[in-house]
This record gives sequence, C-alpha cells and structure tokens, in this order.
Amino acid sequence: MCGRILLATPVAELGRVFGFPERPNLGPRYNIAPTQDIAAVRRAEDGRHLALLRWGLVPHWADSPAIGARMINARAESVADKPAFRNAFRQRRCLIPADGFYEWQAADGGRRKQPYAIRRPDGAPFAMAGLWERWPGPKGGPLPAPLESVTVVTTTANAALAHLHDRMPVVLDPAD
Repeated sequence: MCGRILLATPVAELGRVFGFPERPNLGPRYNIAPTQDIAAVRRAEDGRHLALLRWGLVPHWADSPAIGARMINARAESVADKPAFRNAFRQRRCLIPADGFYEWQAADGGRRKQPYAIRRPDGAPFAMAGLWERWPGPKGGPLPAPLESVTVVTTTANAALAHLHDRMPVVLDPAD
C-alpha cells in the first residue's frame, strides 16, 4: 500500500527527468496525504505534461467525489477488471513522480505504528505507475470544471520491503 508520498526535488529537475515543459511553483512536500493534490505526468499528442491531480481516483460514474478517499491505490493484479479502474487502465495511465513513499510497521505490541520512508539509495526521484480519471460532476449538474483524480498502482512487496508491508507501489524503471 502507498498511503503517503514525499516529493522535494525541484520542478526544473523533475521536468528534465520526466520530460515535461511546465514549471509550476511546487515547493518541497514531505508528507503528501490522500485527497491532496499530487504531481502526475501524462502523455498527450504534443509530449508529456505535468498536472496536479487529486489523490484518490473518482470514477466517471461516481455520485460523489468522496469515493476517491477509498481509491488511493489500485491493485495491479485486478486493475484491468475492476469497474472503478478498467477504463483508466486502458486509456489514462500516468507517471507519479516521487522522492519516496512511506510504509508503517506496528510497534509497541501494535499500540502505535512506526513510519519508514522508502527512497532510492541515491536520493533521485522515481516514477510510480498511476491511473487518472476525469469526473464530470454529480448527475444533478456539472462542476465548474471536471475533477481530475489519480490512483497509485500497487503490487506485491519485493523482498526488501516485505517485512514492512505486503504491498508497495509499482516503481517503474526509467527505461519504461
């Protein structure tokens, strides 16, 4: 599972790494939580573009954006089949730039949880697999602008992280 993200790399460096031209004023963020806006890199006909999307995917058919708080992650094993994710999986994939993410492990006999920041050894940013969606608004009427939201695709934890949690984000190789 991925429940918090950190992103502190300057936007100019992110643009160089991920190939987008935008230079919004993004300050360092060390504890990005679900329902907050996170950076996502999407591909368009004219190249890659950076967008800030609400973390917690709101399917186009949802009655309310509140459902997004429960859809911060999508399991890679079922993303192509689940109604909430399948259209986004087919048509709206994205990269979620990050410097790290957090996992928690029970401590003191389960009375509290110890957070662990998971980062690359060299501190460089990396890309997590994501899906995005555009919600047009409730059936009673459209929003002034559609709500764009995103989810992090997760997979079974690798050997290095399995002792912390059984799931982790799908971290993409730069070549991919």
